[in-house]
Amino acid sequence: MSDPRESAEASSTGRLWGVGVGPGDPELMTLRAARLIHDADVIAYHSARHGRSIARSIAASHLRGDQIEEALVYPVTTETTSHPGGYRGAIDEFYEDCAKRLAAHLDAGRTVVVLSEGDPFFYGSFIHLHRRLADRYPTEVVPGVTSLSAGCAVLGRPLVEGNEVLTVLPGTLTPQILAERIAGTDTAVVLKMGRTFPGVRDAFTDAGRLADTWYVERATTAGQRIAPLGEVDPATVPYFSLAVLPSPVRGPDDPAPLRAGQADWVLVGAASQPAPTPAVGEATDAPRAVEVGEVVVIGLGPGAQGWLTPQAAAALAAADDLIGYGPYLDRVPADPRQRRHPSGNTVEAERAELALELAAAGANVAVVSSGDPGVFAMATAVVEAAAQRRFAHVDVRVVPGLTAAQAVASRVGAPLGHDFCVLSLSDRLKPWEVIEGRLRAAAAADLVLAIYNPASRTRREQLELARAALLEHRAPDTPVVIGRDVGGPTETVTVTTLGDLDPGVVDMRCLLLVGSSTTRIVRRGTGRDLVFTPRRYPAP
Repeated sequence: MSDPRESAEASSTGRLWGVGVGPGDPELMTLRAARLIHDADVIAYHSARHGRSIARSIAASHLRGDQIEEALVYPVTTETTSHPGGYRGAIDEFYEDCAKRLAAHLDAGRTVVVLSEGDPFFYGSFIHLHRRLADRYPTEVVPGVTSLSAGCAVLGRPLVEGNEVLTVLPGTLTPQILAERIAGTDTAVVLKMGRTFPGVRDAFTDAGRLADTWYVERATTAGQRIAPLGEVDPATVPYFSLAVLPSPVRGPDDPAPLRAGQADWVLVGAASQPAPTPAVGEATDAPRAVEVGEVVVIGLGPGAQGWLTPQAAAALAAADDLIGYGPYLDRVPADPRQRRHPSGNTVEAERAELALELAAAGANVAVVSSGDPGVFAMATAVVEAAAQRRFAHVDVRVVPGLTAAQAVASRVGAPLGHDFCVLSLSDRLKPWEVIEGRLRAAAAADLVLAIYNPASRTRREQLELARAALLEHRAPDTPVVIGRDVGGPTETVTVTTLGDLDPGVVDMRCLLLVGSSTTRIVRRGTGRDLVFTPRRYPAP
């Protein structure tokens, strides 16, 4: 039921609301904001041309589903424009058009809510609409939790106390001006970083305050990061990040671990509910200082959820889009704000190109692989595609994962305890003659072998040929470990020998470990045999 004060105006026109949705965690929206969003006739929100609005994703659970939605898509962000008025001319024309679109709804008597990250009047895009519409229509603003408040809350440090002076600065100022302002204040917060980060860091250095300043990224979301400002790699800094010089006042509850230089990245968990966006509400959906996203190639590990690293989990949570082979993508818990792009097992190049194109349009993209992405997986495909000139501006990162070879080895002891070779039997991308030559060379060198992709429905002969090649150099009693779906619900691990190996029981979900001449099987009364390769190799 609407607040009577909110419907007291003449019914001939609608009412315009600028509603702050907070910094990222949906639970940090105010009750009034949630009610107005639910009751509105029209929901408006800004986005770049990729069409995904951070503010809308935060408010998504309060939308009814039958409301009119007005996506206010910027015509230009960081790229050049052919508009005769240049960038400013294009943006001014855009806001004029947005105002006209919303005015049509207001003239029809509809209630219009414009969603704003953080607070609408704190560097918010709503300001431009307010300037153009507030003199003609009843207009109100619902404040929201700002990124400043969120940043200090997750940092666990007061922003200002007593008579201290707080200075809020945009990172787009020159480093000289920033340094002067920082040096002359008690506490400071710098917003709008991304590409401006090197200049911001220089400013804190020149002001003599770097050692006391903290970096906070995507506060209150699952992708949140905290670190001393001086230890941050500029290449990893998104637009939605803050430099926080907190209050120097230290009380008995001041968190002792937060001391500059003590640690590398500190990952801080999200608030009580994972936020639906990887962004700190900068209180604006305005044109970004950095619009290009990044591609992160992530290793999920062999199967068990416990083998997913914290770094990989954080990268998954921060992504806008998830790309991968369907069964691997199914292992990532669903997040309604993320778009999923499953595909088949033989379209690695297409997946890589899609990821880079989405990132070039502004998305943060996660490409998932089983095991480690750099071992017969998606990292190579993505890096190869990224070598194209058209993707030169897109950052690519690789987050390692536990390999299938390590997982299978762990189930039986230490078969990889000495030198070993990793090899794939798939001849889809390389001739069988090359594979067989490498098999023979590794066997002749007496290396333990970790064999990936040993067989498939259509590729049955290769394992027979590989076994025959290995037996030319290895004794029939050489230990062989067959690990199938290790870490998954149908896991089986079989210890056999090269002479007794039955290729008929092996498929694409298997990984084989073939021992060297020194690898041993330890039969134990527990029923669980151990396999190990001694660290010392016998003298020739």
